[in-house]
Amino acid sequence: MAKILVVDDDSRLLKTLAINFRARGYDVVTAGTGTDALRLAASASPDVIVLDMGLPDIDGGTVLEGIRGWSNVPVVILTARADPLISAAALDRGADDYVTKPFAMEELLARIRAALRHGGPRPAGTTAVSTPVIEVDDLYIDIASHELRKAGASIHLTPTEWGVLAMLIRAQGALVRKEEILAEVWGESYRDQGHYLRIYTSQLRRKIEDDPSQPRHLLTEPGLGYRFVVG
Repeated sequence: MAKILVVDDDSRLLKTLAINFRARGYDVVTAGTGTDALRLAASASPDVIVLDMGLPDIDGGTVLEGIRGWSNVPVVILTARADPLISAAALDRGADDYVTKPFAMEELLARIRAALRHGGPRPAGTTAVSTPVIEVDDLYIDIASHELRKAGASIHLTPTEWGVLAMLIRAQGALVRKEEILAEVWGESYRDQGHYLRIYTSQLRRKIEDDPSQPRHLLTEPGLGYRFVVG
């Protein structure tokens, strides 16, 4: 049974989410403040965290950074603002996904399932790609151990970012259609949600490219998809 930590200062929404998650078999712990969220993130050992950005005591972004200081637990952000820049900033600070309020419960549940799938442990003896280590220029990527370094500095990727990057690397330079990436990483129902992929590939470029505006490795084929090029 997966455990979800739900963090929101709206007591009615918190109760509604807890009831819905428990009805679907999840173990649920709740927090109404950022302080409680940080405490429970450490003491309750959740498998995924649903985190509202608008908290009364500590900004949700600060809570996220605090969690990311010691844990890679998947975090799905709840935001009341449908602003791509706000969402991108949350992803850049370590969120795995985001949902804009108001949202459909099935949408949030789908994001949670995806976050759990990406954040879950890999079975012993398996690897993410047939050639899991990439070394090019000042970039070092070890997909199997989820290790990324650029110019010797360790770079954090969320489980969802690893999912996108691993799929592209696995293709060994071939085009991967955007619908295939969305279905593999987010689920079949997200094949037409291209804006998610644009945000995540933009975040990845900021982390791995020398000049994100003129990428050398993570390339876009307009209207088709993406490819990862080593040379």
